[in-house]
Amino acid sequence: MKEYLVKFFVNDEPIELRVPANRTLLSVLREDLALTGTKEGCGAGECGACTVIVDGKAVNACLILAPELDGMHIETVEGLAKGSQISPLQESFIEHMALQCGFCTPGMLMSAESLLRDNPHPTRDEIKKAMSGNLCRCTGYKKIVEAIEAVAEKGVYDK
Repeated sequence: MKEYLVKFFVNDEPIELRVPANRTLLSVLREDLALTGTKEGCGAGECGACTVIVDGKAVNACLILAPELDGMHIETVEGLAKGSQISPLQESFIEHMALQCGFCTPGMLMSAESLLRDNPHPTRDEIKKAMSGNLCRCTGYKKIVEAIEAVAEKGVYDK
């Protein structure tokens, strides 16, 4: 299998790796970089468990081949916290009990983070649309939407 040298950034850290042509960003994050917050659910881009932010947009890490990473800036759920201080979005998920088993939570957080950066005051319908690619088996989504609304109301993402 042909390998490629790729240079990219993960949570602002420069990374340089040799990767096989068929390797995904998801497997690079989990297996090579030990960033296990990003989860594998379906492996087909349907569940959103592996959502990360790539060059400012929420994407499914299972659908990006590692050789494509050259020059990209990737943000994972591990990058939301600053040291031991969790982000306001993470705090809101906790306050609103917007998680149960937690498996989908990293992907939910990254989709919400991307939304709020682009649209600091989304409507409830805009939140639902932005989160529609993320599936949850436990919460019923109501508390997730409320947690995102609460952060938006506080103006945390105002520019």
